[in-house]
Amino acid sequence: MAQQAVQKNTLYVGGLAEEVNEAILHAAFIPFGDIKDVKTPLDQATQKHRSFGFVTFLEKEDAAAAMDNMDGAELYGRVLTVNYALPERIKGGEQGWAAQPIWADADTWFERQQQEEEMQRIQAENQAAMRAAEELHRKKLAEERQGEKEEETEMKDDPMARAEAQVLNQS
Repeated sequence: MAQQAVQKNTLYVGGLAEEVNEAILHAAFIPFGDIKDVKTPLDQATQKHRSFGFVTFLEKEDAAAAMDNMDGAELYGRVLTVNYALPERIKGGEQGWAAQPIWADADTWFERQQQEEEMQRIQAENQAAMRAAEELHRKKLAEERQGEKEEETEMKDDPMARAEAQVLNQS
């Protein structure tokens, strides 16, 4: 899996007490700088937050200061874990297909199809060229063999060639 880029101005805040809401989270982090957004994702079944939230600062430096000061701090009797947040992952891996319209992938699909067809065409051309080269090679071998046979039959008909062959064989 590819290393996910961290969002340097958004902090993950874990270990939230049940009483902590977005207003309290905002109040706890505002001393470090201007806050753009605070979220505490809700559990669909209970409609309560899932003991974590995200605080997004306008400035990266403010987020860094908040993380340095608030990681390990207590809020409503619970010890907080504060880290840089990873980008939101939606079902569907890297692309997050759940957040995309169904046709968003069409352009890349057509590109992939065209690349695939081009590859198949090139492979077919290469295979045809290889077959042609092999066929040519076979014909040359056959012609050479045919030439050797013709030399042998010429020798049988030519008394001088037969005599030469016998002398060569004896030595």
